[in-house]
Amino acid sequence: MLAGAMCAGFCSVGADVLWADVIPTPAVAYLTRRLEADAGVMISASHNPIEDNGIKFFSSDGFKLPDETEEEIEQLLAQLEGEDFLPRPQGAAVGQVLPLPEAQTLYLEFLKQTIDEDLRGMRVIVDAGHGAAWQVAPRLWEELGAQVRALNVSPTGTNINVDCGSTSPGALQEAVRRYGADLAIAHDGDADRLIAVDEQGQLLNGDHIMAICGLDLLRSGMLPNKAIVATPYSNLGLTQAFQRQGGDVVMAPNGDRYVLEAMQERGLLLGGEQSGHIIFLNYNTTGDGILTSLQLARVMRRTGKTLSQLREELEELPQSLLNLRVKKKAGWEDNPQIKAAVAQAQETLGSSGRVFIRPSGTEPLFRILVEGPDQVQVANIARDLGTVITAQLG
Repeated sequence: MLAGAMCAGFCSVGADVLWADVIPTPAVAYLTRRLEADAGVMISASHNPIEDNGIKFFSSDGFKLPDETEEEIEQLLAQLEGEDFLPRPQGAAVGQVLPLPEAQTLYLEFLKQTIDEDLRGMRVIVDAGHGAAWQVAPRLWEELGAQVRALNVSPTGTNINVDCGSTSPGALQEAVRRYGADLAIAHDGDADRLIAVDEQGQLLNGDHIMAICGLDLLRSGMLPNKAIVATPYSNLGLTQAFQRQGGDVVMAPNGDRYVLEAMQERGLLLGGEQSGHIIFLNYNTTGDGILTSLQLARVMRRTGKTLSQLREELEELPQSLLNLRVKKKAGWEDNPQIKAAVAQAQETLGSSGRVFIRPSGTEPLFRILVEGPDQVQVANIARDLGTVITAQLG
């Protein structure tokens, strides 16, 4: 068992725990495989504030648990709540906590093996978001010979993702303008995501990064089935960019686990989300923001282009995204007024745009995404849809 803050619980049921302090989620996934552990556990708020601290479990092969397994665990816990149902070993059978001080070094060695370009002299700014990458990310770039400036590397346990990191990259954009950089990168709290900033201070989200890395692989003949996986939140321009060069983008439901499922089903090695959660399946079993930053730098050095030049790989279509607070979500699929409004919106956009609506799975919110060639048009369509949905759902 490779774990973080749950060692006491695992020891109480007789599991030996390898304790790896302050490493990113993708490092847990990698080390679970590398050390042949039975499972991996990460405690982190991920890209959320501290109040949303949660647990991520990995099976022995380094993949997140499927929905069915997690639901079964939740059902068992609900049924057995308050009962003393866990085995209680005694004496020598009680598990041990075994420190793993080399965890960061093992993960760094793995990361370095994923790139063969010379990164010496590259100017890099790293925003760790006061999270799990605060030590390992700056250390990696320094060991690769880059000139590194590290930001938000003073975690207190309560400042994770607060006005920094991938969810708040404004300060990173300002740092690029102030200090200058070839590449600036922002991670979320557990470092499975990446948002980048080019030398001009422009943001690159997950769509930009997938376009840059994926099209480079496509042109090099190294992209299996000439396709990547994205979600409905990705910009339509991503699909158009791949289709122009003879490739394609497969759409999966929103969520990294569904991206991964689609990749495995179709034998693809690259997939991700606009949020910056990107999976290079030939290297790791989950999204890995630090690994992704290396792959971005690899393309920069291999092509000799600046990040702003590579950013032009993706011509984004205008999008309008609304999050509406509603009183109810049930039955929206069969609501005739909502169905008619969506049909009218799609007819107005035609083949040049799209409408995507869905309720949030965790909050009383309804999400509306409208995309098309004209920013004013998509904003008006999103607003009109929002009026109908609010009237119907409260």
